[in-house]
Amino acid sequence: MRKTTLAVTALGVTAALALAGCAGGSSGDSAGGDGTADIRVWLNGTDTPQEARDYLVSTFEKDHPGSTLTIEEQAWTGLVDKLTTNLSGSDSPDVVEVGNTQAAAFTSAGAFLDLSDVQEELGGDDLLPGFVEAGSHDGKLFAAPYYSGARLVFYKKDLLANAGLTVPTTLDQYVSNGVALAAANPGVSGIYFPGQDWYNALPYIWENGGEIATQNGDEWTSTFSSPESIAGLKQVQEVMTKASVAPKDGNETDPQVPFCEGVVANLSAPSWVKGSILAPADADAPGCPDQEANLGVFALPGKDGGAAHVFAGGSNIAVSANSAHPELATDALEIMLSDDYQTILGVNGLVPAKISLASTLGTDEVAAAIAEAAANAKLTPASPKWADVEASGALQDFFVSIAQGGDVEELAKALDTKIDGILNS
Repeated sequence: MRKTTLAVTALGVTAALALAGCAGGSSGDSAGGDGTADIRVWLNGTDTPQEARDYLVSTFEKDHPGSTLTIEEQAWTGLVDKLTTNLSGSDSPDVVEVGNTQAAAFTSAGAFLDLSDVQEELGGDDLLPGFVEAGSHDGKLFAAPYYSGARLVFYKKDLLANAGLTVPTTLDQYVSNGVALAAANPGVSGIYFPGQDWYNALPYIWENGGEIATQNGDEWTSTFSSPESIAGLKQVQEVMTKASVAPKDGNETDPQVPFCEGVVANLSAPSWVKGSILAPADADAPGCPDQEANLGVFALPGKDGGAAHVFAGGSNIAVSANSAHPELATDALEIMLSDDYQTILGVNGLVPAKISLASTLGTDEVAAAIAEAAANAKLTPASPKWADVEASGALQDFFVSIAQGGDVEELAKALDTKIDGILNS
């Protein structure tokens, strides 16, 4: 079924897709699903390793002679707006990756195909339960888990040793180490923290007893200005202004670049960034494999020791409700949830979508740190409107202002007002 594309500039994700008339179909819908076609798969950023991409293309085309599969890489920045526009149009991609915090907006708006009748084939009870929840609406699965990963701290062993410092065991020590490393190494970020990186700010809020937002019935209340959250935000500002020389208005993409340039001592990033750091020098996105022996890793420590509450990053994968070839698109998604494909993700540092494949992460220090961090990982508020919060840019603007030395309490109150308006609209 074809739909008319709508301009979505002033609309929220849910409203825009609903007005565009998206309606979840069924994976058994044969309209346009027979015959051959080119299936378009949107993958975001460089997180999915090339080996997995090649496996998807070759396996799909082997299973479906005459059909082709094209991977179209999308940027994470601006993804919500781009998905909102393209999923509601007549030229929708067939399979799309969506961030786990964004999934609820699209599932509740009917942007994705109902996968409930193939859920068992995709993995059933073996699928990561938190990501199943994120991709479900009204008891039906619309976006399957794709991969997960908690943020770890990658560090340069030599810089830590030269400063006479040890791996921190508390959040306060982590911050003080970062400040000391920046002071001892001019031009180097003791803790790399670009201004727009709100993901890495959340642990400071959570570890100080704060929350992002709370729900009472149907009403949401943003809580960035609570005393507990303010304590965490002031710690964030200390890191941004005293431990980091990252751009105050920069974002968190491609953190391996400054790390490999030698201007980062500590880098908090998703577990799969190890692969980017150690990518061959002749790769399309080269890393610094010569630094492997100097690369250390640990789980971000909590305020009172142990692992901190960190943001549980990762993605869901879905078939567009507007796919002209839903059966072929669903077959492609099934390949992406297969043991072989998910094993490729696991050995590259991405937590597989299936619990039974956790061992593919290995037994090295990265795997141990992933297990420790994932045990305490948290998600953003489970509101269908949360994607609208992300798309608004309010969080990025807020943390840029903090990085620039703004008044934390005043900025937090203003942010709460903005987020309340979005979540309760």
